[in-house]
Amino acid sequence: MTGRHRSDDGGESDGEGEPIHEPSADDEPTPEPPLDAEPAADLRDLPAFDDGRLHSLPGEPEWPVEEVVVEYDTGWFVGGYDRVEQPDGRLKNYYWAELPPATVVVAMDEGHVLFVEQYRPATRRTSLELPAGIVEPGESYAEAGARELAEETGFEPDSTTLLQEVWCTTGLLRHKRGYVLAEGLEPVDVEADSNEFLVPRTVPVEEAVAVAREPPTNDATLEGLLVADRDGAFR
Repeated sequence: MTGRHRSDDGGESDGEGEPIHEPSADDEPTPEPPLDAEPAADLRDLPAFDDGRLHSLPGEPEWPVEEVVVEYDTGWFVGGYDRVEQPDGRLKNYYWAELPPATVVVAMDEGHVLFVEQYRPATRRTSLELPAGIVEPGESYAEAGARELAEETGFEPDSTTLLQEVWCTTGLLRHKRGYVLAEGLEPVDVEADSNEFLVPRTVPVEEAVAVAREPPTNDATLEGLLVADRDGAFR
């Protein structure tokens, strides 16, 4: 049975360690009901996932899903929860954030790997990363990789190969990522996106993994290089 409990700081909790907020006169007004607030049997029935965008849709559930609720949709990602019946019979809300699939490009030419240096407001750090971006509807990972590479660096590949598709941060995200090997780079005139402020940098192949391990690094860059190396691209 769940009841209220006094927490260490003198407040109350719901019995599972979550603080209970008591309303006061200083509270903000109650927000409008979120988009797709009505429960649905499956997320594919919700307007947020029937909008023409490419989505990272999960597979068929092995545990029964009682309802799916979308709490917010920013146009960039969708957030909500599935109310799931666990193997012990209890119901629990499993929260998720869904993002479109992304492509990450390991671009190689004449013994060098092409990186981009950019500031990430989310982490407040400047990182040296592999070129990457969202896959548009109708694109494959390889096609999106070639487009993103040209937009971010000004180089177009002669060939692209999908190395690996993965699911990212599966405890929270619904987000697929494809690692693409791009070779034979040629300069092209492409207009970059207005919100991208990037500086292309080349690194010798033999130094690429070591450079990517220097803080601040990110998972996509390190994973992409390790997959490419494992598949023999750096030999």
